[in-house]
Order: sequence, then structure tokens, then C-alpha cells
Amino acid sequence: MRMLVFGRNGQVARALKDVLGDDQETRFAGRETADLMQPGAGAQAIAAHRPHVVINAAAYTAVDQAESAPDDARRLNTDAPAEIAAACASHGAHLIHMSTDYVFDGADEDNEARLDEAAPVNPLNIYGRTKHDGERAVMDALPGAVILRTSWVFSEYGPNFVKTMLRLARERDGLTIVADQIGGPTDAADIARALLAIAGKKYRGGPGAGLYHFQGAPAVSWAAFAEKIFELADARIKITPIPTSQYPTPARRPLRTVLDCARIERDFGVGQPDWRAGLRRVLDEIKKEEQAS
Repeated sequence: MRMLVFGRNGQVARALKDVLGDDQETRFAGRETADLMQPGAGAQAIAAHRPHVVINAAAYTAVDQAESAPDDARRLNTDAPAEIAAACASHGAHLIHMSTDYVFDGADEDNEARLDEAAPVNPLNIYGRTKHDGERAVMDALPGAVILRTSWVFSEYGPNFVKTMLRLARERDGLTIVADQIGGPTDAADIARALLAIAGKKYRGGPGAGLYHFQGAPAVSWAAFAEKIFELADARIKITPIPTSQYPTPARRPLRTVLDCARIERDFGVGQPDWRAGLRRVLDEIKKEEQAS
């Protein structure tokens, strides 16, 4: 199975490299070889590699920066995915496109509610809007594509909440962290395994298309997530929970995005992972890196 992955240095792409190991049939297209800011770059890469499956893990993910750079966010999150989907349709390739829980407004006050794939979307920021527009553009160009919405991605790679918390724990005695945003942290390695399970089934002619949700469980707030990070890292730091209203940011965030992940298990046999296991793995990897440096 020949695969082409857009996004070479992001968390999910690097996790895919780890899971695949010495796989000679997968190519990773980063900005150096396929700059998706340039129209046609994605289609050219697909024409050159002739993959059976394309995974689009590239995106403009700087949520706050997107508010002042909407054209860049739209290029990477909407226009480029549309071009990739059209090229996949032309070449007969399967496409798995990554999206986000930020397509929702998270305004449901029901603390037991889970958002399934049919839940109405209402993004609150430029990032969420461009990702939702990208979803629609992909499905318009390639109705058989799979779109995987995930959330709160963390790993041992790149900037993310876990690594930020570990850095702040070395610099401060206490932190104020938002406690009324509820979601599901998701280990990039779990996402990588989910993507490969989907890719394999699609390549073998299995059914399944459209929107799918995948995030870690159980649901947790950012403050509670931080508490678990510090507990497992044996870091002594005081956390003061605060509401979102006391932590203004350029981009509004949804308050509750707990995703219903039943459909991906039913169609692809991918169960919902426990983010706490992923967190232990990531902390172990970070510790090994620190000891080796």
C-alpha cells in the first residue's frame, strides 16, 4: 500500500513515522517538497507519487494567530485540502483528512452530552471556520473521503500543552489554568494508529466514508489535565482553576467538546483510547530525551 502523508514535522506526522517504522512505501511531504501554501502543490505531489492512500495531516493550527492571518489559515485549512481531494478523485486514491473539535461551539450545557458526527457545527474562531469549510470542500470533491475530527493533541514532539506545562513547572510555583473548557486529550500516537487502521481498511476495499470522531477519554478540563501531568511527572506546583472569562485570548474557544466516538469503532474497529496511558508514554519519552541530552 503506497501512502502519501502531507505534513512532515507535525505531531501526527512524526507519530506516524514512529508507528510505521522502516516503511518504504510511505512518503512524507513537508513544506520543502510540497508547500501547500502554493496552489497546486498538493496535486503535483499526488501525481508524482501515485499513492493508494493519502493522509492529510497538514494544517494551520495556530488558533490565536489565525485571527490575524485568516488568508493563511484558509489556504492551508480549506483551499489546499480541496485541491488534495480533487487530485485524489482524479487518481483514484483514498483520502483521510484530519479535522478538529473546534468546528463546534461547545455551548451545550448538558454535562453528559456527547457530540456525534451529525451534531450541528458552529465554529467560534477563524481556525474552526476554515477547518469546517475544509471538511465541506473535501466532501464536495471526494464524497468517499474519511474526515477524522480529533482534539487536544499531545505528544513528545513539537509545542503542545503537555510540554508547555512541564516547562512552566520548572519556572513557576503556581499556575492559573482554565477549568470550564472540557474535552478529550488525544495522544498523537493513538491518532496515528487510528489513521493506519482506516487506511488499511479503505485500501482493502472496506466501507466507511464521511465524518468520524476520535479523541481520548475520559473527558477532562484543561486544569484537571494539567493536574494529571504534574502528578505523573512528580512536579510540585499549585494549580488555581479559573473560568475562561478570566483568560482572554484572541480566538474564542468552545467550552465543551466531548465527542461521541462510536462510529469509528463500528466502521473501522478503532476503540476510544485512554489518554492517561498515552500521557504516561509521552512523559516517559520526554524523560528519555532529557536524560540523553
